[in-house]
Amino acid sequence: MSGKWECLSCGHIYHPELGAPEDGIPPGTPFADLPEGWTCPECGTHKGNFAPLKDN
Repeated sequence: MSGKWECLSCGHIYHPELGAPEDGIPPGTPFADLPEGWTCPECGTHKGNFAPLKDN
């Protein structure tokens, strides 16, 4: 597994190595360590609507 997670609503990919600086999430933050209230930056869905992205 790559450590990346995909939003099942819009397809946004969360990259742990990049973090989410626009949300105050620093690079290197694993998905599991995102705050419970974190939402997809593209569609606003909750983090429970993400699935691990498998390596191809």
